[in-house]
Amino acid sequence: MARRFRDSGLESRAARTKLAVQAKPYYRAIGPGLNIGYRKNKKGGKWVARFYVGDKEYRLEAVADADDMLDADGENILDFWQAQDRARQMQADLSGETVKVAKRITVKEAVDDYIEWMEGNRKSAQDARYRADALILPALGDKLVDKLTAKEIRSWLRKVAETPPRVRSKKGAQPKFRELDDSPEAIRRRKASANRTLTVLKAALNRAWRDGSTPSDSQWRRVEPYQSVDAARARYLTVAEAQRLVNASDHAFRLLVQGALQTGARYGELAALTVADFNPDVGTVTIRESKAGKARHVVLTDEGRDYFLSATAGRAGDELMFPNHAGEPWQKSQQARPMIEACERAKIKPAIGFHGLRHTWASLAVMNGVPLMVVARNLGHADTRMVEKHYGHLAPSFIADAIRAGAPRFGNAEPSNVEALDRWRDAAVS
Repeated sequence: MARRFRDSGLESRAARTKLAVQAKPYYRAIGPGLNIGYRKNKKGGKWVARFYVGDKEYRLEAVADADDMLDADGENILDFWQAQDRARQMQADLSGETVKVAKRITVKEAVDDYIEWMEGNRKSAQDARYRADALILPALGDKLVDKLTAKEIRSWLRKVAETPPRVRSKKGAQPKFRELDDSPEAIRRRKASANRTLTVLKAALNRAWRDGSTPSDSQWRRVEPYQSVDAARARYLTVAEAQRLVNASDHAFRLLVQGALQTGARYGELAALTVADFNPDVGTVTIRESKAGKARHVVLTDEGRDYFLSATAGRAGDELMFPNHAGEPWQKSQQARPMIEACERAKIKPAIGFHGLRHTWASLAVMNGVPLMVVARNLGHADTRMVEKHYGHLAPSFIADAIRAGAPRFGNAEPSNVEALDRWRDAAVS
C-alpha cells in the first residue's frame, strides 16, 4: 500500500475552513512528480492533482470535490486520504502519456468563469468584461484552451495593439472606432491597453489551468507583453491650479472635486460614499467598495476633516455624501463633461481628467515628504510598487532631507586649518 502523507492544514475539514480563499491551490507533495492540491473557494473546495511531466512543466487535472460541505462518498466527494489515492491512480493511468482533462473548454468558457469569479471578489470585473467582449472573445472565444498556441496569442495581441479606441455607443449597438492615430503617444497607449487586455486573458487561462481544465500553461506563459509602454508620468495640478478648478466648478461638482482633492479617492469610490462614512472623531473616510474589493480608511488632514465636517453638518447618515445636480448618485462617466468645462473656465490647458485629482493628492503628498508606504495605504494599494512607479520621481528631495536629518553621525570629521578652495570662484577667475 502506498504511503499516505499527512498535512495538518489539509487533512481535516476543520483545518481547511481556516485557509484563505485563493486562486492557487494549496499543495502537498505525495510522491515523485506528484502533488495533491486543495483549491479553496467561497463555498467548499476542490481537490486537484499536479503532475510533473518534464522540462520544468506541470499539468493539472481535477480530482473531485472536497468533503467540506458534505461527507465523502468515495466517488464525487473525497476526503484528503481518498484524494491522495485517486491522484496516485490517475498518475498510474497516465503512464507518462498526455494528461486527459475532465472537460475540454473554450477560451470563452474560461473567460466567463474568470469574470464570474471576479464579480464576486473584485470591483474591476466591469473592465474585464468590456475587454473580453470587445477584444478577446471575437477573435479567440471559440478556440479550445488546450489548442491555443503562443503564436496565435502573439498575433492576436499585435492586432489588439493596432486597433484604434472604440467610440462610446449604446449597449448592443454596432461598435465604432476612432480614426487611427499613428503618433508615438497614441501607439504607446494602444500597446499599454493591449497589455492590460492580455493580463485579463492570461488570468482567465491560468484559472482554467489551476482548475485542471487544461493540461498546461506553457503556451500563454511564453507570450510577453509590450515593454516600456507604461503611462507617462502622472499629470497633477499645482495647489494654485487646484484652487482655480474648485472655484470654476458648479456647486454639486465642486463638492465632488473637493472630496477628491482631500482624499485622493477614485471617482467611483466618492460616488458611493454616504454621510456615515465620515468619522469626525478620528478624521477618516471609509471607502467600503474599492477597486480591489477591500474596504479601507482614508486618513484626512485637518483641512480635510474640517471640509467633511462642513459637508456633513445636519445631514442624515444614509444620505449620499456627494449627490449630483439631480440629487442622485453620480453615474459612470458623468463627471467627464463637468471636468472639461471646469478646466476650461479655470484656464487649465490641456484639461486634466478627474482621475488626475487622485494623482494630484498623491503627487503633492509625496513632494511634501509623506512616506511612499503611507501614500500607498491611503490610496488603497497593498504595497508601494504603484506609488513608486507613478510618483517615485517626486521623492528624491524628501529622501535626501530625511537622510540628512536622521542618518547616523559619527563625530569623526576632524577640524582642519586648511581652507577648501571655492571651485566656482577659481573657475571664474581662470
